[in-house]
Amino acid sequence: MTNSLAITLENFQQVILEQSKNQLVLVGFWAQSIPESVELRDKLATALANHSDTMVFATVDCESQGQIAQQFGIQGLPTAVLVKDGQPLDGLSGPQTDESIDEFLTKYLPKPQDLLLAQAQALVAENNIAAAFPIINQAYQLDSERADIKLVLANVYIQTGKIADAETLLNSIKMIDQDSEYKSLMAKLELAAQAADSPEIQALEQELKADPENIALQHKLAAQYSQVNRNEDALAILFQLVQKDGADTTSKDLLLDVLKSLPDGDALASQYRRKLYTLMY
Repeated sequence: MTNSLAITLENFQQVILEQSKNQLVLVGFWAQSIPESVELRDKLATALANHSDTMVFATVDCESQGQIAQQFGIQGLPTAVLVKDGQPLDGLSGPQTDESIDEFLTKYLPKPQDLLLAQAQALVAENNIAAAFPIINQAYQLDSERADIKLVLANVYIQTGKIADAETLLNSIKMIDQDSEYKSLMAKLELAAQAADSPEIQALEQELKADPENIALQHKLAAQYSQVNRNEDALAILFQLVQKDGADTTSKDLLLDVLKSLPDGDALASQYRRKLYTLMY
């Protein structure tokens, strides 16, 4: 029972009254003379082995700690009581199957998308957008309705130049969820859209229109596109050059540089890697 905490009169206040203010505490009541209660205690310990940061599993030996069992008003075993802020919140009584235990705990343990969201938020805070992208994308696949997940994904989209995707996502957020973070992202989106069509880019596009075969100009424009995260436009130019001349190593190196800058799991990167592979083999 390494991951459980035995409750006694000495630590009762600290765990049940104090610790339950910050974490949920599940208390399993048991007695050696009642095998079903020992079984429930052990099943709960196993089920919560990897969730100690969310829920504390505590046990009360009713044979040696009868006073605590009385304080909880325990009528029979097996019984488990979930405590929050020092008060009973929910519970289990009678023998339980693995399924019924799982169903009970699922209501209170974080969902996979909650863990992914927290992970992605930490990576975004560290400005590690490439690593955040596949994680927040996975959270979105699990729950595409949650505004908090959409906001983080929209932020990642903006920072990786997926302006249209970010706009679609932000437009799908309901008015009730349009908080300060949403407004900040809308402003960010507008700035990103302006940067993506800067005067420098417009000037290069005009030059290229007048001299469409100029490879140096195409390289310059592709680099500018890449800098403002217009990666699809950059890749289209560079791939066309590589397609036209297989010996053009400069264009190929630039193309690979753009691909390397894209986050893991980016559909655009997969698409162009396949195209490049088909071209080479």
